[in-house]
Amino acid sequence: MAVKIFVSATGQNSGKTTTSLSLLHLARQKYSRIGFIKPVGPKPINLNGRLLDKDPAMIAQVYGLEKWLDWMCPVVVAAGTTQQVLDGQISPDELAEKVMMAVDKLDGECDFLIIEGAGHSGVGSVIGLSNARVASLIKAPVMMITGGGVGNVIDAVELNLALYRQEGAEVRLLVANKLVPEKREKTLHYLRLAFAGAEFPVMGGFNYQPILANPTLRRIADIVGEPLNGDQAALTRIVHQVAIGAPSTQRIVDLLQPSTLLLVTSSRDELLVTLANLYSMPEYKPNIAGLIVTGVAPVSRITQQILDRSGIPYFRTGRTTADIFITISEDVSKLTAADHEKITLIQELSAKRFDFEFVDRLFSG
Repeated sequence: MAVKIFVSATGQNSGKTTTSLSLLHLARQKYSRIGFIKPVGPKPINLNGRLLDKDPAMIAQVYGLEKWLDWMCPVVVAAGTTQQVLDGQISPDELAEKVMMAVDKLDGECDFLIIEGAGHSGVGSVIGLSNARVASLIKAPVMMITGGGVGNVIDAVELNLALYRQEGAEVRLLVANKLVPEKREKTLHYLRLAFAGAEFPVMGGFNYQPILANPTLRRIADIVGEPLNGDQAALTRIVHQVAIGAPSTQRIVDLLQPSTLLLVTSSRDELLVTLANLYSMPEYKPNIAGLIVTGVAPVSRITQQILDRSGIPYFRTGRTTADIFITISEDVSKLTAADHEKITLIQELSAKRFDFEFVDRLFSG
């Protein structure tokens, strides 16, 4: 029998996967057999010929759990799945049985098992497998991850608690994540006052850090659908700023901030040449993460040669600057197994942010 923790959240992008990565990193220092499962996977990818959610795919690669891939995402919500359930072509009871069998298998094979939910407590209700119902079915105590505010966090927690209580699932710990560093202690103080009479303690998680929240150039390549040209080693570089190269060349150079990705239209030869040259200078290179050259007009031959010879990382797309800017702005960066810098940082910070012995004792009972 494993120590089981159902990692849930009050909403999307609260840091469930970051928390799961951290707990598994700390757990393997104590337990020889760690495991991970995402019972309901709403974002499927193909890994080694298997269709499963991107989170268990990433966790399996990071922690060498590929032998359990067949069990790590028993219900994959692919295109059309919800309609098939509602049309009666797929039985919710059969899906629930798949989940329970997979959890039972990993429970017997592992000493420590993370079960990651998908979003808030009600996600999955359309197929009869809300996070709250899954936690209840598999009898796994819940760690609820929430944001770093006060009023909105309290509202969100109370809303989610209602469904967990209705389903008979036990919430054992509330983790406030993405805390503003200078407000960390004050925020935790008021959250603990608000939930002083609750059945769970309140713990602080990670502070908000741009390095974890912002995308790598590899992620940019995925969301804009174009390959990276130039220095391929830059794929793991994290973008801290996205700027539109609309002002004068000198003004843009003056405004460069660390690790800026610049969106430049293909007709801005002077700016493209200047940035390519600056990339080779040690004092400017840290500020230039790369370029996205936009627009249907061709880049002039000499400018193209300068770009290619400079090694500056760049993407070329026929889409407009505005379209690309919106696409990037609306994306929320998600971890992949290739994000070595982010994953290493998460693991390094995990012991500072999580009292693992406390968590282990709390969920062992």
